[in-house]
Amino acid sequence: MKLFYKTILFLLTIFFFHCNQKSEKDNHIDAENAIKKREEKKLKKPWDSLNSKNTELFLTEYGNQNSETKVIIKTKFGNIKLKLYKDVPIHRANFIFLTKIKYFNSTVIYRVSKNFVIQGGNSDNFYTQRQRKKYGNYLLKPEFKKNRTHKYGALAAARDWDNNPDKLSSPFEFYIVQKKSGAHHLDREHTVFGEVISGFETMEKISKVKVGFDEWPFEDIKMTIEILD
Repeated sequence: MKLFYKTILFLLTIFFFHCNQKSEKDNHIDAENAIKKREEKKLKKPWDSLNSKNTELFLTEYGNQNSETKVIIKTKFGNIKLKLYKDVPIHRANFIFLTKIKYFNSTVIYRVSKNFVIQGGNSDNFYTQRQRKKYGNYLLKPEFKKNRTHKYGALAAARDWDNNPDKLSSPFEFYIVQKKSGAHHLDREHTVFGEVISGFETMEKISKVKVGFDEWPFEDIKMTIEILD
């Protein structure tokens, strides 16, 4: 009888041990599922998931899902239509992304360098600065192309020149070459990712505004940017 009871006790011990293991395994699976659901929920709001660590991966996928190549800049001086190049996929996707979340609509054309460039994508607006911090100030790897030069009307990404040996682009700031003969000393220094297709007269009007010594216009040139196709 002792042997019988010992056997029953042994079997019960094994049974409860396995039940406990199964319970721990189930809890682990439940925890993994909960984490997965939270991540999936984040992905439903892509503007919450872009950061400095997943920039290229995020924008590659975003570009695959958002193929638009034409946008319009609207200002009080008129409109400027832009075509974005497909062969610079990261810069194109980034510009479309920021346009769709309306980042640019709180920014201004903050630099007008006579007979050189007009530059936008930043402002003193608190909302603008908050948006920039929200994404961790990610940067873009250069996408230089031999046939993409700083011709008149070229659209290019601004960047820091100090402590930036890899020539990483700012994702937020851009400029348009306003000099008729181009600005070819910037070729392969800044990524050209589009060009003006109409609105050159608007660009010329903007180039004539009064600016300070820092080339910031005396009066803010507000803008909105929208997708055309």
